[in-house]
Amino acid sequence: MMNPSVQGRKGRIIEPGSTIGILGGGQLGRMMVLQGAPLGYRFVTLDPADNAPCGQVSSQIVAHYDDVEAAQQLAEQADVITYEFENVDAGVAALLEEQSYVPQGSKLLYTTQHRLREKRAIEAAGATVAPYAEVKSAEQTLEAVRRFGTPCVMKTATGGYDGKGQFVIRSEEQAAQAYEELSAAGTDLVVEQFIDFACELSVVAARSSNGEIKTFPVAENIHIDNILHLSIVPARVADEVQRRAEQMAAAIAESMDAVGLLAVELFCTADGELYVNELAPRPHNSGHYTMEACATSQFEQHVRAICGLPLGSTKLHMPVVMVNILGEHVPEVQQRMLVADTEAERLNVIPKYHLYGKEEAKHKRKMGHINVLCHNSEDALNWIEQTNIWRTRTYHD
Repeated sequence: MMNPSVQGRKGRIIEPGSTIGILGGGQLGRMMVLQGAPLGYRFVTLDPADNAPCGQVSSQIVAHYDDVEAAQQLAEQADVITYEFENVDAGVAALLEEQSYVPQGSKLLYTTQHRLREKRAIEAAGATVAPYAEVKSAEQTLEAVRRFGTPCVMKTATGGYDGKGQFVIRSEEQAAQAYEELSAAGTDLVVEQFIDFACELSVVAARSSNGEIKTFPVAENIHIDNILHLSIVPARVADEVQRRAEQMAAAIAESMDAVGLLAVELFCTADGELYVNELAPRPHNSGHYTMEACATSQFEQHVRAICGLPLGSTKLHMPVVMVNILGEHVPEVQQRMLVADTEAERLNVIPKYHLYGKEEAKHKRKMGHINVLCHNSEDALNWIEQTNIWRTRTYHD
């Protein structure tokens, strides 16, 4: 084991055969292991859940994320440490940064764990966010609502995901209620002006420890109940909009000195204006399409970036639609996997199934995804509709 020194971290090359430690043992870590192992790397994960998805395919230390002793054990076993989700304890990440090699560092984690810090960092990179205001009382909330108009959105600065920690304020009379409900979380609060967007986009950017940057093709994302349902690639927006979105993601990654992956979620208006909604310093659900559709997957790219290897090509081989499998979809998905897919043959699409190995299929819990490879996205969308597994709505223009 190399036991890399604290000094000289940027640009350090972690050679194949070394061990990568992962803070977090969920599906993102699992797919990182499965994509990184062919490069010759070994993996160990730290996660409190027995038989975590990542632990099924790597060594696992079973402990809570704020367990300092367990974090030190991870540092002893790994040549480089990364994290697979941003709610890892930033204090533990900072400790590991002193005792091991954490090329992502704790600063990026600290910034993206807090909406206000994140928004200020995005603005510092020259990108645009929706107008916002920090609020500390019901009176300030009402003032912000009057300034931005309704509807507008109040969010907790920390802890929110998949629509949690949010309140859509539709009238001035709801301002006090929104403040009362969300202030109970005990965190900072922000009110954002509502952006009348035509679609939601995302770009996964990769920045190596040596400063090399590459972006993956833009994904068009469709959410249901605030949970990502579909990612359509190529996105159904103008080429110029896609170019600006990729440039914006690269600029943010550079400005924030990111290492590894940085997913940038954006709102796109009818006239092509782009507003950054939020960031994720890790592999991202909307980047799962890269596993079969791109020359290099987001997971392999993340391993390359944190280990200082040359970044791989992000070329899109063919159009693709990624659809999430939630707990309520699992039984029918599993049944469909057991029989010949005549609809896929008729539509000339290739569904590629990924199940995450989670033990309990809870309602609305992400249990897997399917990458539907196609010649055009309409064929993939037709396959998703005609399976009748998701039973939702039409996604065509």
